[in-house]
Order: sequence, then structure tokens, then C-alpha cells
Amino acid sequence: MNKPVRIIVAITGATGAVYGVRLLQHLRTLPGIETHLMISDAGVLNIHQELELKRKDVEVLAHVVHSVRDVGASIASGSFQSDGMIIAPCSMKTLAAVAHGFADNLITRAADVVLKERRRLVLMVRETPFNLAHLRNMTAVTEMGGIIFPPLPNFYHRPSSIDEMVDHSIARVLDLFQIEHQLAPRWSGLKEGT
Repeated sequence: MNKPVRIIVAITGATGAVYGVRLLQHLRTLPGIETHLMISDAGVLNIHQELELKRKDVEVLAHVVHSVRDVGASIASGSFQSDGMIIAPCSMKTLAAVAHGFADNLITRAADVVLKERRRLVLMVRETPFNLAHLRNMTAVTEMGGIIFPPLPNFYHRPSSIDEMVDHSIARVLDLFQIEHQLAPRWSGLKEGT
């Protein structure tokens, strides 16, 4: 029997809760995927503010839910076999904690574990404009092997809705994990006449 692809997902207090929710919705539909979810307190507030959802509405999308305060959870250990972690969205506070190894909760501890075990860590950072501390923290995480992925919309596929723009960013994140999907069209080159 094949082991499932295990993806750790964290939703933090930056704007863009839709990215984490859409990610979980899509991963839930794919066979052979097991998701482990954490939502920070500020993430819960944003989910309610931006999407009018409650914590439980999002938690049911995951296979396993962990409390942010449970630093003794399975995902806090390198012996837990995961394929990586996605923080969607990632606040500047969480970015700073990851960049400096400040593992004071399960989100930042799990990210630290993913980095030390040389697994894939993707941070969908949400802030604009960036200040120098933000940029230095992004550089530090990149130097440690993490991937900084601001969810910037692409327009070459001519999206007709916010959902399409969100799905395109989620599609690109799934590509980083080599997870097959049908979320967004792939670039096939410029059209004739351009």
C-alpha cells in the first residue's frame, strides 16, 4: 500500500485566508493526499472577517487538525514523515519567526522541522509594500531552503473572477509539490497575431 502524500497546512493572520481555504478544498478532492491543519488565532479572525466562515467550517476540510499550542503534536518531530508544508497566507510575524528559528508555537515549530529535514516549505507571504525587515526575513528563509511565494495574480490566462485568480496561485503552489491538478490552464505560448 502506498503511503499518502502528507501536506502540512497553516493559516495565519495575514489577509488572504481564501488561499488556505481553497488549498484545503482542492487537496481534499485528490486521492492519496493527507492534510494536517493548524490555524492561528489571528487566522481564525481573518477567516471570519474575509470569508464569513467559522473555525470548524475550515477544520472539516483537513484530515487531521492540530492546535497551534500543541508543540508536542506529531508534526513537531522530524520523525513525522511529511512531504512538506504550506503557510497560506503567511503573516510577516510568522515569516519573522520562521526566519529566526523562533519556534514558539506549532506552526513555527513545524516549519522549523520541515526546514531542518530538508523538506519543501512554501510561505504565501501577504504584505505590501515590504519593508527591509520583511525582505531580509524572506532572504533568510530562502537561504534555508524555503520558498517565498507571494500570491500575485497572473493575467495572461485572462481570469474572469477572483476564484480563478486564487486557483491559479494555488495551482502554482501544487506544482511545487508535483501534485497533479486541473485548477488552471497551463501556458502554451503566445497566441498568433501578438
